[in-house]
Amino acid sequence: MKLSSQKLSENTKGLWQFLKSTDFSKAILIGIAVTVPIVLGIGSDHFEIGLALCFGAFWSSPSDVNGSYRHKKYGILFSASLAMVVSFIGGYLHFSPWLLVPVLGVLVFAISFLAVYGFRASLISFSGLLALVLSFAHTVETLKIYQYALLIGLGGLWYLLLSTLWYRLNPKAQTEEILSETFLLTARYLETRGKLVGPNADRKKLQSRLLILQSELTDTHGILREILIQSRTRSGKSNYQGKRLLVFVELIDILETAMANPVQYDKMDALLKKYPEFIKSFQELIFEIARQLRMIAEAGDNTRKYPTNRNLSASFENVGRHLETFNADKANTDYQEYLMLQNLYEYQEKQFEKLKRIKWLLGDPETDTIDFIDKEVSKRFIADQDYDPKLLLRNLSFKSTIFKHALRLAVTVMVGYTLGVFLDFQNPYWILLTIIVIMRPSYGLTKTRTKDRIIGTLIGGAIASGLVFLIEDPYIYGGLGIASLVVAFSMVQKNYKASATFITLSVVFIYAIIRPDVLTVIQFRILDTLIGAGLSFLALRFLWPAWSFLEISSTIEKSVKANKAFLHCIANFYQEKGKASTEFKISRKEAFLETSNLSSAFQRMAQEPRSKQKNLDKIYEMVVLNHTFLSSLASLSTYIQQHNTTEASETFTTSAQKIEENLAQVLQSLRDENFNAPYHIPADGLVSTEASKIWQQKYEEHSSAADATKRNRQEAHLVTEQMQWLFSLSEKMLRFAGDTRV
Repeated sequence: MKLSSQKLSENTKGLWQFLKSTDFSKAILIGIAVTVPIVLGIGSDHFEIGLALCFGAFWSSPSDVNGSYRHKKYGILFSASLAMVVSFIGGYLHFSPWLLVPVLGVLVFAISFLAVYGFRASLISFSGLLALVLSFAHTVETLKIYQYALLIGLGGLWYLLLSTLWYRLNPKAQTEEILSETFLLTARYLETRGKLVGPNADRKKLQSRLLILQSELTDTHGILREILIQSRTRSGKSNYQGKRLLVFVELIDILETAMANPVQYDKMDALLKKYPEFIKSFQELIFEIARQLRMIAEAGDNTRKYPTNRNLSASFENVGRHLETFNADKANTDYQEYLMLQNLYEYQEKQFEKLKRIKWLLGDPETDTIDFIDKEVSKRFIADQDYDPKLLLRNLSFKSTIFKHALRLAVTVMVGYTLGVFLDFQNPYWILLTIIVIMRPSYGLTKTRTKDRIIGTLIGGAIASGLVFLIEDPYIYGGLGIASLVVAFSMVQKNYKASATFITLSVVFIYAIIRPDVLTVIQFRILDTLIGAGLSFLALRFLWPAWSFLEISSTIEKSVKANKAFLHCIANFYQEKGKASTEFKISRKEAFLETSNLSSAFQRMAQEPRSKQKNLDKIYEMVVLNHTFLSSLASLSTYIQQHNTTEASETFTTSAQKIEENLAQVLQSLRDENFNAPYHIPADGLVSTEASKIWQQKYEEHSSAADATKRNRQEAHLVTEQMQWLFSLSEKMLRFAGDTRV
């Protein structure tokens, strides 16, 4: 009974979160934007005008995705403009199919090729493709073609008005939702890190989960960074945006600190056998931090629901007692193990401090007590999209994924339309619509969307068939059609299968109002979807496929290059001290971003046919090595920023240079297939020989020395271990680099 009650509570909470989400509110906006013109058009006996406004609003909506308001606004305007131009051209395309097919292919290629300008440009391109395909479904009768096209543009402005009004009424909704999602993803990341050190952990599975979570976090960070920084720099110094930006910075630091514990499993397993209760207490501490992040996410701006520090303080006291007991056992205590655990404990203390600062910032403190981030500095963390027209020319090559996708899409659409006309299908444009909606540059995503589209259409068709037998009221059909449309659009990002189900329901209900043979409509809908999905999948498999193994070396190279730059900044900072520069922070951001991109590229490769997964195991090793290398860099970065460190030794400088040289050889090996680096791992390692001498000097000092000496030994231990670890990783990367070339 208790379990079912808990499940009901979770489902209710999930439903409430869904109803509050920006996806649902956007779907409501689309529902209003397409319904009002139709209703007014019918009521005023100007149905075609209402329909044109409806189409314009609908085709402009794809660009309304998470991001800064400025980018949304321009995205909607460009979508409306493109839809208007395409609709004007489409009005003159009703001629011989054999002449129409090549013209259709050229237009599809030109429109889809706009995606070279980035993600939002791909959404604008999608609006143009929708307008082109649906120009086959509707022939202008009472309006002139130019009038119809202008009304399409006016419909886009109508949607922009609704979107702007909603933004003005609830400007914080998007920020709060993405921030909450960042809290939840960070909590999951911490939980996964905590499980890694536990007994019987499936570390390969957990490591893969970490890579996926880091990729998701990087995407979310990018959206949140754009929202907070772009909004703040455009509208002046907003206290709300400034405080949320500081919270975001703390969450990034929490992620870096979490990564700053590259687990050396042999040592951790040895400790686990000797002191299982100690490791368990550490896990409980990490899980409690994650739980508090989750609770903050669920509480939103209701500070009264924020968790107190009582449980977390108790967890720290428990770990502290175990640490003291561990250190007190002089006969059995390995002092290096003690310092490793002490460092781990201090990392968690820093997490606690960041968590408390987040609660303080979200508690709306006085503005005078906050040191806001300078606007000019924050702008440097946003990468501006290149809109140079020459970018189109540079991508007119089979080396460009977008070029191959645009060409593939054009050919598939031509084949689909020819097939629909030749077989005299009822609505051949449904085939084209399915192709445009399903086909993506990525094989794995297209395969998943193909499967989900087919299953969703079959389920939707089955449900619709049953409902049209039970219901014959056109008003009920209209209501169900609008409701299905809203649900479909609200779920398109989260659950494409469910979205396809409700889209099918919406189409069937709308046709049920105007056509008596609705069951025939359902049959053709299913048939057209199957043909469109099949063509999409076959085209991606055999027409200029963009297999990930062809590009994975380049992605690895970018990740290694970013890690190398981050290492260089860390080495400079350790030698020069002071405050971390903006360049230091940017290099950290780039390292995280490129490592995340590498993880995403590997995930795409793992979804492709086995025959195309060349050197998958070795590439996976390289992905893990890059991730582990970044974790070790994060450990060094976090420590030297948070402590007053001693003067960098000559050994440290030499070691850093040698590691950079190894990475330079890795980069050369990835670029040049004829490069064969002479490498070997010495018996005690280049770094470990000299570093061991330094460690031995520190270790020989008695354990009851002054605090300053303890701190020096702790620093020596951490820096020595990380430099040894980084050197070892760089050697392994050099070993695998040649094997990742295809």
